[in-house]
Amino acid sequence: MSVETYDVIVIGAGSVGAPLAMFLAEKKLRILVVDALPSVGQGQNKCAIGGIRATHSDGSKIKACLRSLEIFSTWHNKYGEDLGWVKGGYLFPVYTENDEMMLREMLKVQRKFGLNINWISAEEVKKRVPGVEEKDLRGGTYSPDDGSASPLLAINAFYRRAVKLEARFRFNEEVTGFIKEGGAVKGVRTSKGEYRSAVVVNAAGAQAAGLSILAGVKVPVRPDCHEAGVTEPVRKFFEPMVVDIRPGDKSKNYYFYQNSEEQLVFCLTPNPPVWGDDRRSTSEFLPEVSRRMISLMPALAEIKVRRTWRGLYPMTPDGFPIVDFPKAVPGYVLAVGMCGQGFMLGPGLGSALASVIAGEKNAEDLEILSGFRLERDFSGQEKLK
Repeated sequence: MSVETYDVIVIGAGSVGAPLAMFLAEKKLRILVVDALPSVGQGQNKCAIGGIRATHSDGSKIKACLRSLEIFSTWHNKYGEDLGWVKGGYLFPVYTENDEMMLREMLKVQRKFGLNINWISAEEVKKRVPGVEEKDLRGGTYSPDDGSASPLLAINAFYRRAVKLEARFRFNEEVTGFIKEGGAVKGVRTSKGEYRSAVVVNAAGAQAAGLSILAGVKVPVRPDCHEAGVTEPVRKFFEPMVVDIRPGDKSKNYYFYQNSEEQLVFCLTPNPPVWGDDRRSTSEFLPEVSRRMISLMPALAEIKVRRTWRGLYPMTPDGFPIVDFPKAVPGYVLAVGMCGQGFMLGPGLGSALASVIAGEKNAEDLEILSGFRLERDFSGQEKLK
């Protein structure tokens, strides 16, 4: 029986793997995507809340997400499909002098890399987020070109386009090992057979670290549990994603917005982190996030919550992804450690990585990927995780 052969095999049909497959297929490469789950986006993608921002503290992430924003915001015009895209912006209200100093200093970096962002007054914050807590409000940063989209609609659109471009997908098929020759990866072994290729990309999300060990490359990625929720629809009364970076008793930042269906979608960063892969919702999340949201916007108190859920953030020590070609294992490519931002990073990174895999030497693509090398000291920190 002959072994199927491809140009590139992508492990994982999620937030990174699906758009990457699409962009690789646009290059006329023969693509296979293998995923252990039953269909596209069944890992952490369906746990994403939908925010898409280029408001980061690092040039590579800013540029990657600017490209993602371009993809999301132009998709409907190009392909006639609704991704639930809303250009609502991101707004960080500020209540302390230290936070103001940090965010104002960050503006220099953000603008340097092309982000449309400004410091706005307290009065402007109140106009954009009616009912926001006014006591000690100093103003905030506002990036109007950021926005949100539906993770469900988006990943299925990427999947359909990849299939239209003749990328193949194998679901319910677990990668159990790698085919290696002379130290180089030449394909994968799965629960159903073998497939060969010149390049194998690990885009397996929360399972990426374990798979990478099978390839002979250790990556410092481990999952961190986060919870989110969604309310009933209510009449639209604010546009931006609101991010409160002040720490609470049991949490760091929290953030929320109204989606294209007029529901409030919200999430919270627990403190200390909850390491592991337990996807069960907890009884602690909703009281903590509700208390914090209502303290910022008292009008939210009467809105009914429909459901909550828990997902995994594949974290790196510094909060930046790992997207690289490990020299020790030719043919093996990493697209891992998205730190809970795979949905917003995936299209932009997928576009850049596809170009490099295809042998194109575009300077901007190389610049985007340059900040995500495996061989770094991981001592820095993403200031806006």
